[in-house]
Amino acid sequence: MSSLDWKTLESEYLFKDNWLTARRDKCVTPQGKIVSPYYVLEYNDWVNCVAIADDGRVIMIRQYRQGIGKTILEIPGGTMDNTDPDPEFAMRRELLEETGYAFEKLIPLGAVAPNPASSNNLTHMFLATGGKKVQEQHLDDNEEIEIVMMEMEDVEELLKENKLLQSLHVTCLFYALLKLKELQIL
Repeated sequence: MSSLDWKTLESEYLFKDNWLTARRDKCVTPQGKIVSPYYVLEYNDWVNCVAIADDGRVIMIRQYRQGIGKTILEIPGGTMDNTDPDPEFAMRRELLEETGYAFEKLIPLGAVAPNPASSNNLTHMFLATGGKKVQEQHLDDNEEIEIVMMEMEDVEELLKENKLLQSLHVTCLFYALLKLKELQIL
């Protein structure tokens, strides 16, 4: 099987900020075609998690999302900081900050590429079980997050009715449901 990988000939950064870096590449395909410009958005990796409290309820969050101009229901998650040693550390930090819960177990569910055509990062997904409230939320200055405790059946119904809009969170929920079934927890 022949390689379909492109070779990057040049890269130029157009914009760099904490939350977004944009670059313009000049590439060549295996057949010799020059692709220029090709734009890539660079982000830190992200983490998200289906978090289950020790009473069996799923910890969901509601927050406003400027990109679509709506307040939506999601699972906990966020951006990995440059100081986070690994995705699990970042996820435990995000869970504590956003929900105030600490978890007995954090089960990795793999990683997905949010938009591999134009973004360079991955989203690392987890299933957390045995959550206990250990502190109040410690939110970033621009975060206003409401905790919503839900029965798993209600979360599944939201999935069936296509009422959860954050695609990376929907993906994590489906992987978590498969893992819970495999572990015979559902």
